[in-house]
Amino acid sequence: MNIQETDSAALKQYDVQNDPLIMAEVERLLAGRTRDIRLKGKIGRVFRNRIWSQTAKIIRAWMIWVAVLGVLTLALNFFMLPPEVTLPMLLPGSLLPPVALGVAFVWRKPRPPWLQTSVLLAGMLLILLSVALVGTSAGGEFYERHLNIMLFVAITAIIIFAIPLSLTITIAGIALGLYLVFQLHNPYLEVASIVDATLFFATGIIATIAARRTMTILAQKTFLLELRDRRRVSQLAEANARLEQLARTDPLTGIANRRWMMETLERLWSRSTEIGGGAAMLMCDIDYFKNLNDRLGHAEGDRCLIKVAGIIQSNMRRERDHVARYGGEEFLVVLPEMEEQEALCVAERIRESIEAAALPNPTIRASNCITLSIGVAVQAPGDSILPEQLQRRADAALYRAKQNGRNRVELHKLGG
Repeated sequence: MNIQETDSAALKQYDVQNDPLIMAEVERLLAGRTRDIRLKGKIGRVFRNRIWSQTAKIIRAWMIWVAVLGVLTLALNFFMLPPEVTLPMLLPGSLLPPVALGVAFVWRKPRPPWLQTSVLLAGMLLILLSVALVGTSAGGEFYERHLNIMLFVAITAIIIFAIPLSLTITIAGIALGLYLVFQLHNPYLEVASIVDATLFFATGIIATIAARRTMTILAQKTFLLELRDRRRVSQLAEANARLEQLARTDPLTGIANRRWMMETLERLWSRSTEIGGGAAMLMCDIDYFKNLNDRLGHAEGDRCLIKVAGIIQSNMRRERDHVARYGGEEFLVVLPEMEEQEALCVAERIRESIEAAALPNPTIRASNCITLSIGVAVQAPGDSILPEQLQRRADAALYRAKQNGRNRVELHKLGG
């Protein structure tokens, strides 16, 4: 998994985009001054988890670089310097490689933060101490040189380690403390020179810490901007999804509307495998619906449409069949891969379900209940027919059902 994928996984794991408290904190921090950004609490933990992979990779690379450099330096000194100089260097110099590699091993995968922090600080102390002892053990010109190298090593760590400011300051304090202690024991320098050199290097390290702090704040601001952008993209996607849902849904009944059904028919017929086993269409119409509206009002008519739509929907095969409000009191049902006898059974089941619901319609003298007329048209497997033609056949069958007394199912027959 690469760094970008790890970052996305961390954000997804904590679901910060849907946490109103975190997003409120994001907006508050971005509204203020950049230099005042401080990530605390949950958002701070999310940020640390987000950058952990990159931080760990940098720390491991630095530790391996230090270990390799330490081994090469000892080897070169052994071949280029007299034995009386190199032999005192071996013991303190041999401490550095295993310590650096040990820190790299601990940072190979996520572990408890306290453990990784302790190992990093202890490792830095031993690495800097090793570099300083190599010079002080050799003495002479190596004394001052290796103390300067120690500070250089510390400064590179301060610059590239994306760790909390408190840890950065601790590493800087360790480096300056070691430098001052060893310089005070330097027989070649006076106290005034030691103080001047310490203050000089302290100024440089403080400037480095300030630069590291600025880099951290900018990284945190980038993180906050990313969170806000992700949230806005998510909100936009949700809004688009709602608009798409509204565009294809009948607002009254909650089922699909005519536009979506037409798109569905085009999609089904464009993929022959979808309708390779044939298809059936049902045109359903509520009997005497206009009389119901005129006598009981549109509110009662709307309630009737909602209940009828729900009953029809309940008789569909989940994720296979399609039902839509075609217009007014008409509903269009599409049954992929369904033969004639089965389609008639579905239509009859829908009609009986409506009749059994006993929805009141006082304008029907015979039953005083809502009834449904249904026209059925079937495309046999292998037939080549457009959806508009099948629909017209179902509509013709519905017309015949109305003529033959309503509350019935009629099948369209070719030549009939």
